[in-house]
Amino acid sequence: MAITCRRRQERQTLVITKGFCRWFGAAVKPATKYSWRGKTVMVVSGLLALSFSVSGQPNEKRLEDTLRKIDGVVAQGPYHASWESLQAYRVPKWYLDAKFGIFIHWGVFSVSAYDDWYARNMYLQDSPVFKHHVETYGPQSEFGYKDFIPMFRAEKFNADQWAELFKKAGAKYVVPVAEHHDGFPMYDCSFTEWNAVKMGPKRDIVGELAAAIRRQGMHFGASSHRAEHWWFYDGGMKFDSDVRDPRYAGLYGPAQPEKSQLDKAFLDDWLARTAEIVDKYQPEIVWFDWWIEQPAFKPYLQKFAAYYYNRAAQWKRGVVINYKNEAYPERAAVLDLERGQLTSIRPLVWQTDTSVSKNSWFYKKDPDYKSVDSLVGDLVDIVSKNGVLLLNIGPKADGTIPPQEENILLEIGQWLAVNGEAIYGTRPWKVFGEGPTAVVGGSFKDTARRPFTGEDIRFTARGETLYAIALAWPENGRLTVKSLAAGSPLTKREIKKVELLGSKAKLNWTRNADGLTIQLPTQKPCQYAFAFKISPVDHTP
Repeated sequence: MAITCRRRQERQTLVITKGFCRWFGAAVKPATKYSWRGKTVMVVSGLLALSFSVSGQPNEKRLEDTLRKIDGVVAQGPYHASWESLQAYRVPKWYLDAKFGIFIHWGVFSVSAYDDWYARNMYLQDSPVFKHHVETYGPQSEFGYKDFIPMFRAEKFNADQWAELFKKAGAKYVVPVAEHHDGFPMYDCSFTEWNAVKMGPKRDIVGELAAAIRRQGMHFGASSHRAEHWWFYDGGMKFDSDVRDPRYAGLYGPAQPEKSQLDKAFLDDWLARTAEIVDKYQPEIVWFDWWIEQPAFKPYLQKFAAYYYNRAAQWKRGVVINYKNEAYPERAAVLDLERGQLTSIRPLVWQTDTSVSKNSWFYKKDPDYKSVDSLVGDLVDIVSKNGVLLLNIGPKADGTIPPQEENILLEIGQWLAVNGEAIYGTRPWKVFGEGPTAVVGGSFKDTARRPFTGEDIRFTARGETLYAIALAWPENGRLTVKSLAAGSPLTKREIKKVELLGSKAKLNWTRNADGLTIQLPTQKPCQYAFAFKISPVDHTP
């Protein structure tokens, strides 16, 4: 169900399927002539295809070649397209050690600065975004989402400046959005003209970021939200809008109802696009949004994972697939929770993706930012439970990062400069921590917990060294770690040394049946959570 318009020096190829004609209220009849933009086209056996003055390889041939290549790489192994084979996957050490990464939601969405799902909601007639759009830009038949693309110029974008900031923030990996639900790839996509290289900024954003991030010694990843594109523009099919115009089907199509059956053409295109990201940019993480959990995606997820893991074996790099819910078996990839956390240690590493803003992923004119204190607390809590934090920012359409977001990242970086030893390269201890403040488990609970107190402690470990991280400065001038009480079954070792990271003060401490009690110095070493280095303790089993 697609129409593809390829422009190469004013030469075009048009391909329309019978499904596409149904979108626009026409029934396709074999051996019937139709008119499209003044050209006569012929339907043959339900498929209408016309090429006139064709230059270059058609998309269909490119797609076939890509799918054939994927099959060849999968056939070579070592991984094959089955859950049994894929569960032999092992998470790379660099990711286990990294603990903190940066997510970047940036694209045409950023122009409106109004709503993360503007591209969808502007076509839903009962949405406040619909009303805002009509009042601000005019009817969708005259000004559609496509008309934001020339406004997305990224004229101030500097990939090296971004990468330098992320490095200062203490990030070990960076994941820009390669393609969001809107169907506008931020990279040099071979399967559509509607991409950032050919329109808008006319730059390979993903490619520039990949190079800059690697120059700073960080790991590069990319996210794909393409699956949701199947239904993202379906609202525009229900009234007079540009979504119904066949000239723009390369951006808006297929615009099907969310509960409709996915077809092979869309799934093949999804696989080819995702594999192209792998081949062009060699990301060490591929992050997927939730809709890949649809049953129709299952064989495609298996094939993609086998392809990606096999390509990584050729590159001699460790790579990661992030998934949500139950899209992959838990050992075949790494679970990701959107705006959420766990209440206990998970034996398998997992990831939280959340944003510096409570109310947005993309740039918004009225953001509600989280405090650095709360973000540091979340990072420590997540790491103590064998997790990794992927923290999102939303740059402006011109390519600048809002000053508030830049300051948040720099403050996190300052904290990590003092306390990174208690985060990077650590592993969870026997228990994740202690204290009265409970984290609310599950997705979309990132603002549900109460503020941490001076009694809330989280543990990380490296060998026989334990880091007890107080999530607030105790008001009474002392910290008692109850888990390290004399006779505790958690460690039978005699503790000999207690230090406070970032402080040169010699600490006085005692250990008895109530716990390990540390007298705090008069001066704090940092603004937020406070990491005490304690040794020796029993190793984690």
